[in-house]
Amino acid sequence: MSRHVFALQRVARRALSCSARRQLENQVPKNQKLFQEDNGLPIHLKGDTIEGKLFNISSLLTVMGGGYVLYHVMVGFPQKKV
Repeated sequence: MSRHVFALQRVARRALSCSARRQLENQVPKNQKLFQEDNGLPIHLKGDTIEGKLFNISSLLTVMGGGYVLYHVMVGFPQKKV
């Protein structure tokens, strides 16, 4: 039991240390250059193709959800008896 506690303490100490294992390069200037160039695209599509696909998928889900809501609103109203 105590062996597990000591192992947990060692892992916790290692995970919370403030020294980085490797230095990361600054990606901000590259991204600023990408997003500031004038290529006629809106800001939400200036990334790579994945962002365009995510935008299209989210738009499709929004339209489908709106249709789903309208369908259930129409079905929820009682029918007129003629």
